[in-house]
Amino acid sequence: MIKVGIIGATGYAGGELVRLLLGHKEAEIKWYGSRSYVDQKYAKVYQNMFQLVDDRCLDDNMEEMAKQVDVIFTATPQGLCASLVNDDILNKVKVIDLSADFRIKDAAVYEEWYGIEHKAKQYLDEAVYGLCEINREAVKKARLVANPGCYPTCSILSIYPLLKEGLIDPSTVIIDAKSGTSGAGRGAKVDNLFCEVNENIKAYGVATHRHTPEIEQELSLAAGEPMTISFTPHLVPMQRGILVTAYASLKREVTWEEVKEVYDRYYDKERFVRVLEQDVCPQTRWVEGSNYVDVGFKIDPRTKRIIMMGAMDNLVKGAAGQAVQNMNLVFGLDEAEGLRMAPLFP
Repeated sequence: MIKVGIIGATGYAGGELVRLLLGHKEAEIKWYGSRSYVDQKYAKVYQNMFQLVDDRCLDDNMEEMAKQVDVIFTATPQGLCASLVNDDILNKVKVIDLSADFRIKDAAVYEEWYGIEHKAKQYLDEAVYGLCEINREAVKKARLVANPGCYPTCSILSIYPLLKEGLIDPSTVIIDAKSGTSGAGRGAKVDNLFCEVNENIKAYGVATHRHTPEIEQELSLAAGEPMTISFTPHLVPMQRGILVTAYASLKREVTWEEVKEVYDRYYDKERFVRVLEQDVCPQTRWVEGSNYVDVGFKIDPRTKRIIMMGAMDNLVKGAAGQAVQNMNLVFGLDEAEGLRMAPLFP
């Protein structure tokens, strides 16, 4: 049985980790870490865990945690994991970080976009970007996994096959994305109040969103050349879900069958990526509560462009589900363990 510690167990991503791991046959949560709720019963913070979790919240002492568990998940704001991790900890346990601390390989780029000093630059080269469908073999050997962001996960998986196969012009990629409010976290913010969000949709982080360099980094690796993208996220009045609509110019004329064959070649054997049938567009309601990503596309002969689409649950495949998927790979388990739940509906 894998012993698990979670730092940030009372945030939305941390709460989702708890929900998923309670159904995991090979894992047991030993440490519910939460700086804000130390010594309070976890089920008092999340009443849905009443009579399911009897433990009390502990602090975020990673050194002590590493003596008691096999893997540590850090579902925390940027900067915390980098400030805590060290060689002694990494020699004892695996660390799966759900923040952005180890996703971006260039520390200067991280510091520019996140506005904080990187406290553990020495681990940037070692950390594996944990997008399982692309970096599976590297994840299996990792001590430190950088769990991808929600927008990057959906964006990259929607675009990656066509970029890798050279069917689209890398310089023309534009990504329009929409997310539910849980993506902003559980902290109280005026912009996320019901009266501010309900019956409204808005763009935010226009030309400045900090997931931009992460998407550019990974798509550049796929393209084999540096890429600069336009990425605009939007907040929509729903709790969960991400919808990505990405646009790019085609390098040559293609048929629907050709493009479908490319997507199938990359994702046919993937447990959690579903390539949709012709003229079926991804919808967030068909992936809610699950670890699935639904991808689809539409060729526009008039503009010689292709529209690539993806939908997923930002808290599952976009955070906790992908983290559990990474844990399964690291420990040599069935990749789908703890993640086989069907999407919720309605």
